[in-house]
Amino acid sequence: MKLLTEYINFDYSANDSSVILEAKEEDGKLLLSGPLQKANTLNQNGRIYPFEVLKREVGNYQKFINEGRALGELDHPDSSVVSLANVSHCIRKAYMEGDTVYGTIEVLSTPKGMILKSLIDSGIKIGISSRGVGSTRRRGDHQEVQDDFQLICWDIVSEPSTPGAFVMKEARDLTQAEITELNNYFSKDDKVHRELNNILRWGE
Repeated sequence: MKLLTEYINFDYSANDSSVILEAKEEDGKLLLSGPLQKANTLNQNGRIYPFEVLKREVGNYQKFINEGRALGELDHPDSSVVSLANVSHCIRKAYMEGDTVYGTIEVLSTPKGMILKSLIDSGIKIGISSRGVGSTRRRGDHQEVQDDFQLICWDIVSEPSTPGAFVMKEARDLTQAEITELNNYFSKDDKVHRELNNILRWGE
């Protein structure tokens, strides 16, 4: 099992400063909406996430959203779990339209969230990147993410100043300690929810 990351530009609807202002005035929250990830699309690490795998993980992620646990960090850590000390935002909505995952992010009033807010206020473009664990298999000229993939979160990352110059750490094998930490991160209730969703999908 490997730690996998997927980067795309986050072209959020709050690019318009008037939209940002409206978002702030709406019960004091800064909300950003835009594409989070794409299925069946070759990423910069030479990987493709099949539609069914990504659709399943977005479905499983709804439990985290509903419970207010869909947290993400500012910058990608080299870790398979979310560190509360580095949390900058919370995913409030995630859904698929065609091959694209769209979502709404709430920027939090944490230290990292305040940095993110400052970047947005200054008009700095940002990127978003999924973090998950799973295996890949070679399919021609690319690696295909396999059915064991588990989505952990979406992190906010910097956008390259030169197109195509962004380099993300390549997938790496998890250590036994990280696998144990990951198993603890996903609670027993989370695992039951995942298995129940798998059973329900079999009947589709």
